[in-house]
Amino acid sequence: MNNAIKDKVVVITGASSGIGEATAKLLIENGAKVVLGSIREGRLKELVKKLGDNSAYAVTDVRNAKEIEMLVQVAKEKFGKVDVLFANAGIMPASNMSELKTADWNDMVDINIKGVLNSLAAILPEFKTHKAGQVITTSSIAGLKIFPGNSVYTGTKHAVRAIMEGFRMESAMEGTNIRTTTLSPGAIDTELLEIISTPEVKSEMEQFYKVAITPDAVAKTVLF
Repeated sequence: MNNAIKDKVVVITGASSGIGEATAKLLIENGAKVVLGSIREGRLKELVKKLGDNSAYAVTDVRNAKEIEMLVQVAKEKFGKVDVLFANAGIMPASNMSELKTADWNDMVDINIKGVLNSLAAILPEFKTHKAGQVITTSSIAGLKIFPGNSVYTGTKHAVRAIMEGFRMESAMEGTNIRTTTLSPGAIDTELLEIISTPEVKSEMEQFYKVAITPDAVAKTVLF
């Protein structure tokens, strides 16, 4: 049990699998309360059933600002507050730019970038009122360097890192007492590869992901 996070209320997006699911389980084990958001209600129901009374969920598409606001509201109604927002939702349908998979590009921008912005917009009024709170986001090693075959994804993760760094500076200047943390993991054994439709790019990514670490490793970082 980690007494530092006992009874902390943590809202997690992208919570139905991978890093989000692993984090929810570890936080619960250490005394926190979690409120989970994802578009997959079946998985959320099953996960909350396993996690018990210190968990709740709301079906949440991070592209929809109202749904994230509702996720935060569920946390406040069930547990009375929100201490931490973990903006974790993201997708990686990698392809070469020349393939012009513009629908995938737009989905990545909407989920990976706008999803973070929508999450911030939903939680900041709460954190500013109480002059407390922490925002954690999942960027990537792709937010630090460029990978061919994954240009748009790397662009979105660079954007997340820049947004969070700017927000950190502004929070310090404004004296809001809001903490910020940006995670930049490398290859993690999640479902990210499953939606890559370009065979050559998928093959290259699968080679890279042969050394992938488990989502539990990132969950431990969030716990810390």
